[in-house]
Amino acid sequence: MDAFYTRLQEFSLRIADRFPQPAFYDAHQEAIRRSEAALQSHELVQHCRKFLDASLLECAHGLCHCESVARDAGAIVLAEGERLGMDGDAVEPLFVAAIVAGLLHDIKRRENDHAVKGSLEADRILSGTAMNEQHRGYVTYAIRNHEAFKATCDLDDPAGCIVSDALYDADKFRWGPENFTTTLWTIVSNNNTPARNLYDVFPEKMQGIERIKNTFRTATGRQYGPEIIDQGITIGNAVYKEMGLLLRTGP
Repeated sequence: MDAFYTRLQEFSLRIADRFPQPAFYDAHQEAIRRSEAALQSHELVQHCRKFLDASLLECAHGLCHCESVARDAGAIVLAEGERLGMDGDAVEPLFVAAIVAGLLHDIKRRENDHAVKGSLEADRILSGTAMNEQHRGYVTYAIRNHEAFKATCDLDDPAGCIVSDALYDADKFRWGPENFTTTLWTIVSNNNTPARNLYDVFPEKMQGIERIKNTFRTATGRQYGPEIIDQGITIGNAVYKEMGLLLRTGP
């Protein structure tokens, strides 16, 4: 990364440090802990992790991104299960399915129609495992249905919709501070994006982030997601202003 973008990333990190941890992570610490433990020790999750070859993942949607989405998707399922008064035995397979979906959701991110192709690849990975056909279907549907500004869950199965909606919301949590502290700079560095080009498209991209606030699908996502997005918007607006200043005066 050149000095211009390095300076902007350092600036964005300083802005991000001014914010408290988003309320989701405070309110659901135990759910996050359970998700992190499953990522480290659950047999099926470990099986799926083996297929995440970093060299095949798209640069800004690599292993760290997939693990963050998996962690939060699992935690959202636990939060939704508690909110709905679901039995723990009923929630557990949905929790695992959401984590698996999170890990595998961008496995075909480098390809066109990555959500559809990713769902097919996930089905291949899960075939022959201990996950039953119904829960495997939840995973593949969730992956197929995780893109922004596209159809919400139309499954005639509330449990499957919880998995699908949890994956979507966890993925969109990444559009907050994370987008401006890590993801953006990985993208521009990998693509050798000229600074002026980034500056010119920045307002349009910020409008897309603003729109995402109204697309969260679970009650948990609707409660906590807008705060995460607003933090990202604040950082992004500050970065845009700083970028304009640097382009006029030089780093």
